[in-house]
Amino acid sequence: MVSREVIQSATPCRLRLVVTCPDWHAAASHLVRIDSRFAPLVAAHGVPNWQPTRQPVQHLARAIVYQQLSGKAAGTIYKRFLTLFPRGRFPSARRLAATEVAKLRQAGLSQAKALAVKDLAAHVTSRRLRPAALHTLSNEEIAAALLPVRGIGPWSVDMFLMFALGRPDVLPVGDLGVKKGAQRHFRLRALPSAEALERLAEPWRPFRSVGSWYMWRHLDTP
Repeated sequence: MVSREVIQSATPCRLRLVVTCPDWHAAASHLVRIDSRFAPLVAAHGVPNWQPTRQPVQHLARAIVYQQLSGKAAGTIYKRFLTLFPRGRFPSARRLAATEVAKLRQAGLSQAKALAVKDLAAHVTSRRLRPAALHTLSNEEIAAALLPVRGIGPWSVDMFLMFALGRPDVLPVGDLGVKKGAQRHFRLRALPSAEALERLAEPWRPFRSVGSWYMWRHLDTP
């Protein structure tokens, strides 16, 4: 059994929004209740403490920079990117949209990523993307708003929903780590397809985000 102390160890949500932070303790309890194999994962790794971000545009830009790079390399490039702007702070959308691609390339961004962060800024300045409204939209509405942005695909949307907005019921069926964790969790001979993962994770509702997080944790567990 998982102790109540472990399940209650997560940091509470502190962002004051029209939406409330999910009860991650209840999520862990639900998963343990429907599948006892989650119990050692909760005991070993606690529960997630995702909190809705106050800076969704910065989160998305950072995600673009980090795509297909190791954490260390991406972190170095992102720091250089920030130094391009006053006081090393993330710029306004208008300033970012006006920044020349060549200048962004100097920080280490590829041509594609430089164009992507500028396109993100352009979506904000043209009000095609309204950051302040994202927390109030459904997952489907957020996907419709983000997918037209260059460099943002379904996986990026899923990660944004989970880690930036703290949405509790997202299943990133295209994530290799989640698939590998599910293969181990369910003792499958091969990686599950997206459709198979959907079926296997159905009992996790309404906390599939947390179930997915534990699939990642599976890979960290001997």
